[in-house]
Amino acid sequence: MKLNELRDNPGATKARKRVGRGPGSGTGKMAGRGIKGQKSRSGVAINGYEGGQMPLYQRLPKRGFNKPNRKKFAVINLGLIQKFVDEKKLDVKKAITEDVLIESGLVRRKLDGVRVLAKGEITAKLNLEVTGASKAAVEAVEKAGGSLKVTVAVAAE
Repeated sequence: MKLNELRDNPGATKARKRVGRGPGSGTGKMAGRGIKGQKSRSGVAINGYEGGQMPLYQRLPKRGFNKPNRKKFAVINLGLIQKFVDEKKLDVKKAITEDVLIESGLVRRKLDGVRVLAKGEITAKLNLEVTGASKAAVEAVEKAGGSLKVTVAVAAE
């Protein structure tokens, strides 16, 4: 077999329908769009419109609930804290607060506080003070000989 003998399977490709090419083609003049009306014009997109009938997306029931006063925390993992300690961007001797984390560049902004999660290994003896932490994160820090203090955020009303 040579490259010039390669062919697609018969019926695998279909010729494009060329509309508006004379009466003999079967799709001449109106090009299969019918007569007049919005859909015969170009540039029409009536997605989701069902001719005045209540659209499907409005007929289906709504589900769930979005809490309007939900707290959004900046999330950091223990492995990332350890990496910053190794790179000497965080000082282990001092208490590591949320402001210190922002200054080091580990957290961009506080939002409603910083929450520590237990992903990654921690070996440094840390003294962390954050708004929230998972139980596993608290255990991991204490196992490494440090302390993780969870402060209660005061609601800014």
